[in-house]
Amino acid sequence: MKTASLLVVAYLAGSVNFSILLFRWLAKGDPRQHFSGNAGVTNVYRQAGRLWAAVVLIPDLGRALLVAWTALQVMETALVPWAGLAFVLGNRFPCFHQFRGGKGVAGYLGFTILISPLAAGLSALAWLVVYGIVRIPFIASFFMIAVLAGGTIIAGDYHTVATSGAVATALFIYYNHKQNIAALFGGKV
Repeated sequence: MKTASLLVVAYLAGSVNFSILLFRWLAKGDPRQHFSGNAGVTNVYRQAGRLWAAVVLIPDLGRALLVAWTALQVMETALVPWAGLAFVLGNRFPCFHQFRGGKGVAGYLGFTILISPLAAGLSALAWLVVYGIVRIPFIASFFMIAVLAGGTIIAGDYHTVATSGAVATALFIYYNHKQNIAALFGGKV
C-alpha cells in the first residue's frame, strides 16, 4: 500500500508544472503555445531567457529531489526507479495542466541526484559536452538520460526490477522526443 501511495504522490508531484505557473504569474500566456510546444525548461529558456529558465529549473529539481528522498525512505531499493517513472509520467502528462507538460529530462536529473550523485554530475557534464559539439539540446539530453539511467541501474545493484524501472523511464523520455527526432530527420533542426 505504501508503494502504490508513493507512486501516486510521485505522479502528482510531477504534475505541478512550474513553467506553466510562472508564465501565468508573469502574464506571458502558456509556454506550450510557442517553439517546441511543451512546458519544459528548454522552452522557457527560448521564450523568457536564462534567468527564468533557472527559476523554473530550481523548483523542478527540488520537487524531484523530494520525491527521490521519500522513495528512498519508504520503498525497497529495487522499486525506487519506478517512483522516478511515476514522477516523469506526471511531468509529461500533468493532471493539473490538461495532461500536456514537459518531457521529463530535468525531473529525471533531479530525481537521480539522490539516487546516484556521481551519475547526475556526469550526466550534466555529458549534456554540456554534447551540446557544445552538436548545439542541439535534445540530442545532448539523450546522452544525459543514458548516463542517469546507467547510474540508477548501478545504484539499484543491477536488480531486475530496478533496471527495468530505469530503462522504462529512459525509453519513455526518449519517446517524448519523437517530434524532435522527426524534425531532425526531416531537416527542420
